[in-house]
Amino acid sequence: MKMYIHEQGITLVGKAWEIVQKLKEYNKEYGLVTNWVQDVSQKK
Repeated sequence: MKMYIHEQGITLVGKAWEIVQKLKEYNKEYGLVTNWVQDVSQKK
């Protein structure tokens, strides 16, 4: 699985089950995907 992080958001590329697993992993840290994107954009 590949994860591309850019200013406009995050792109996950891979098999469906891999993407679901990654989203579940980040769901423990961030409640919403928008929070995840905002945190990533602030770190750059």
